[in-house]
Amino acid sequence: MSNYTSFAVNWSGKDALSDSDPTKIISGADFNSEFTAVQTAVNTKADTNGDASEAFSASTAISGTNTTQVATTAFVTDATSKATIADIVYPVGSLFTTTAAYADSAAVVAVIGGNTWTSFGAGKVLIGVDSGDTDFDTVEETGGAKTDSHALTVDEMPAHNHIAPNKDCASYGSVYGTTTATVNTFCDTNGVTSTSAPNTSTTGGGTAHSHSTVQPYITVYMWKRTA
Repeated sequence: MSNYTSFAVNWSGKDALSDSDPTKIISGADFNSEFTAVQTAVNTKADTNGDASEAFSASTAISGTNTTQVATTAFVTDATSKATIADIVYPVGSLFTTTAAYADSAAVVAVIGGNTWTSFGAGKVLIGVDSGDTDFDTVEETGGAKTDSHALTVDEMPAHNHIAPNKDCASYGSVYGTTTATVNTFCDTNGVTSTSAPNTSTTGGGTAHSHSTVQPYITVYMWKRTA
């Protein structure tokens, strides 16, 4: 785009010449030069009605510019690129959750940008960092289990008791629902005396126990941006 800022012919200079000077004469070539210059300037001006195909020249601002400077298509394209959007919405370290099953990092990059994503938190729920709790005071600290590997101690068991038969052999009959004679035979055979304290039956396997409750949940895919 050019501006018509000076005459193609020095008209003022011609006026200053004496009338007898043959160069003072205005020729058709003078007019042709002048009008050609005007035509060139006019033809390179933008159409006031605008046109999508019309060329427009301007300096492209650097990414992040926030002024009244004209935004070229190059600036707009850069500002709205996937990479730029990802940097704003998902900076490195951010998590992206989705129900879409992306095959790998490249598939995630193709959709939302960034450079590298890794699958994150499989089989785990998220919990906020708590500096006052050693279980939760470090980012990405893990813990807990779907099945508890801890076997209950005596103190952790519910309070309970077992009914033991009277240690007096003569009283076993009323406990086991049999005759005193039968009980006495058992006592004599097994060496049980009135001062022996019989053991109750053993129960329980002593294995690890499962948690009794699992919070309501819904599964999603989680990705962490690492670069």
